[in-house]
Amino acid sequence: MAAPSSAIALWSQYLAARVAAMAVTSFDVASNLRTAAAIGRGLYTIDRKHRERTLRHLAVAMPELGQSAREEIAVRSFEHFMQLVVEVCHTPQALHPGNWAAHTRLTKLGPAIEVLNAGKPAILVTGHLGNWEVLGYLMAVLGYRCDAIARPIDNRLISDWLMGVRQRRGLRIITKWDATDRMLDVLRAGGALGFIADQNAGDKGLFVPFFGRLASSYKSIALLALGQNVPIICGYARRIGPGYRYELGAQDVIRPEEWASKRDPVYYVTARYMRAIEMMIRGSPEQYLWMHRRWKSRPRHEREGKPMSASLRRNLEELPWMDAATLERLAEPMPAV
Repeated sequence: MAAPSSAIALWSQYLAARVAAMAVTSFDVASNLRTAAAIGRGLYTIDRKHRERTLRHLAVAMPELGQSAREEIAVRSFEHFMQLVVEVCHTPQALHPGNWAAHTRLTKLGPAIEVLNAGKPAILVTGHLGNWEVLGYLMAVLGYRCDAIARPIDNRLISDWLMGVRQRRGLRIITKWDATDRMLDVLRAGGALGFIADQNAGDKGLFVPFFGRLASSYKSIALLALGQNVPIICGYARRIGPGYRYELGAQDVIRPEEWASKRDPVYYVTARYMRAIEMMIRGSPEQYLWMHRRWKSRPRHEREGKPMSASLRRNLEELPWMDAATLERLAEPMPAV
């Protein structure tokens, strides 16, 4: 009986998701975004766990702000989270080759466009800022070959449906099950490979600065860039409203010649793209998902109550943008969040 029950659960969840998506797209985008924002405010009120976590993370990231300012960002972050759901449903109908210019504003894209138009491979990096789904979708609409790394949803029916939505305009999805070979194929064919790169990477990750604290980050992106000798474009799509409108921009382009002379190029590249993501977030902190446990894992020296290792301090000191005050804050044990 286990299998039929499982099948019933899968189909029930799938049909509920499809009906909800149909209901959402029955109304105009602007109305739905206002409704989603109201739901987000309600969620902020009742979801104590994620509300308090968001406020703790904001206190770590932006201690210079007062409590009321952090609370305002937190509320708007919850609104943004719910608005993302609406935008994902509307994107296939709202964004296509004939109207993309009416919904987007392009800024600081010169160096990134130069790389993409050269027909050579590139790695695209963003964070849980703005609408990363729109970013990938728009890349495909504009005619760039783009493959994005994504974790499949546990419900395979919902996962296949959402993958189809993402791929409707040409964005291809690579899941963790077939990642390595396909990633190399994309780059060798001159394509762009997209990552959401701000997830916590666990105790064995590479600890680099993020809002003045060490944050565990995956070294695989840097290793891939170094191994294939391809540039990294750090970009974003943030909502600028009213309605379904976005700003598409590039914060940084990291080129192979810039890391070639570094003593530890993997650390430098990882720290630099995380710095770019931080700068994107600072531009629109209300559009970041602060409820993610970005600082959950701690470096070994903190876990063992020891001073920072000489090698880690040297890596930090060698970052061109590092200053003494930030270095000392990074050396301090971080309070639990």
